[in-house]
Amino acid sequence: MSLIYTPIYAAILAIFILVLAANVAKTRRKLRIGVGDKGDKNMLQIIRVHANATEYVPMALLLMAFAELNNASAYLLNTCGIALVIGRLIHAYGLGRNIGVSFGRFWGTSLTWLVILILSLYLLVQSIMVITNS
Repeated sequence: MSLIYTPIYAAILAIFILVLAANVAKTRRKLRIGVGDKGDKNMLQIIRVHANATEYVPMALLLMAFAELNNASAYLLNTCGIALVIGRLIHAYGLGRNIGVSFGRFWGTSLTWLVILILSLYLLVQSIMVITNS
């Protein structure tokens, strides 16, 4: 069985992460910071926007791929995929604008964690059903 839906969201999110990485590189050049943040709050903020996406997106996509390989419905996969993309976009916007509490950070994190939780629970239930039916 091949994956149909997960690669779409993986491609969208990979491009998004590249945009965030380019922003880090551009800011490094502008501020002349080669490694780390050199105590610059703006540099730290931009690094964290990129890093946060690279911390959560791979796990969510891995879970999505496993769910798709376990015959998850197109509805579940697309709902999770869209929620993940929206969550990551609003999180990056929120954290990119404000290092404190913000609408974007809260809801972006919440959507991302919800996607991870839903896919994890789906996979656990699927696995338990297979084991108990064996």
